[in-house]
Amino acid sequence: MPVLRRIGERFAAERPLEGVSVALCLHVTAETANLVRVLVAGGADVALCAANPLSTQDDVAAALVAGDGVEVHAVHGEDLDRYAAHVGALVAREPDVTVDDGADLVTVLHEARPEVVERMRGATEETTTGLVRLRAMHAEGRLRCPVIAVNESRTERAFNDRYGTGQSTLDGILRATNVLLAGATVVVLGYGWTGKGIALRAHGLGASVVVCEVDPVRALEARMEGFVVLPALEASERGDVFITVTGATSVLRGEHFERMKDGAILANAGHFDVEIDLGDLAGVAGARRAVRPLVEEYEVGGRRLNLLAGGRVVNLAAAEGHPSAVMDLSFATQALAVEDLVRGDAGLGPGVHPFPAALDREVARLKLDALGVAIDELTADQAAYRTSWVPAPHED
Repeated sequence: MPVLRRIGERFAAERPLEGVSVALCLHVTAETANLVRVLVAGGADVALCAANPLSTQDDVAAALVAGDGVEVHAVHGEDLDRYAAHVGALVAREPDVTVDDGADLVTVLHEARPEVVERMRGATEETTTGLVRLRAMHAEGRLRCPVIAVNESRTERAFNDRYGTGQSTLDGILRATNVLLAGATVVVLGYGWTGKGIALRAHGLGASVVVCEVDPVRALEARMEGFVVLPALEASERGDVFITVTGATSVLRGEHFERMKDGAILANAGHFDVEIDLGDLAGVAGARRAVRPLVEEYEVGGRRLNLLAGGRVVNLAAAEGHPSAVMDLSFATQALAVEDLVRGDAGLGPGVHPFPAALDREVARLKLDALGVAIDELTADQAAYRTSWVPAPHED
């Protein structure tokens, strides 16, 4: 993770986070450990809990405690009560900054300790789903601190969503099932940045891709990319593999399950385990059994439907999430966002704010430098031309 390492070296020299309490609710993985160490190098007092119980790497959690003295509340497979207790432990620390993957930590802080939120430096958010929740809070006048939308940075959109999830989702499906995607019909429900990446990678593996959307612009874009676009009910009769990535609830439900082929595979790449309606699936199923690790077979009208990872995000529950090269950029943006909130130079008020464009460019520059890639720079005349309304002398 060379970009994050470079930032960590600067943090260790400058100590921009000296004395700041930072609480992180993220997937507890080796990549996250590198972010934690960078924040500690910058002087922060850091505590970590898990954003997803199935993604926690217990050896990483133990190493952070034993080797780095970081407070970690995370156990692989923890139940909802233990998860809530772990989030509560971070709330009790009264953090100055929160770093979230799904907005659970900052929303619990708002509910349980609003007085703490009002004096916080701010928060960052890693996911589309979390930003939806936070913008809803702001619309209702309930968001009490500034939030930097790390998820919407240009580098995050390209690398985390399109390339990272696009690859790691299919990695999780293949690890769990060993299915051949070439020649199969893969139905991608949702064609945002992540859905685009999944569709692209599935097509590259030889699958026929069907896209389901509710947004007409995204549906048109999918059609122009050469994918079949269908309503979900119609697609449910065609698909061999279904991948939800919408951020909505009950995207696949009883009426879809009843139309699916024998052997259909159901996977979720959205943040929460609500996109595949598990209550409906259990309701229409006559029997269920585990057929492989992380694969549960439901019998529906004489047909077998295979649910992966209990409907949780499949790239983390069945695989290892994004490659470190992807998380290098994601966590570089997180580290710089935390620093930006602590410095407070922008004077941000309560609300969801864009990731600063200058920081976005810096992350990309560091990544290009790590890859040994050089690019051009605008000349002084070109820079002036791009910001001026006055025509150049040769223009008619």
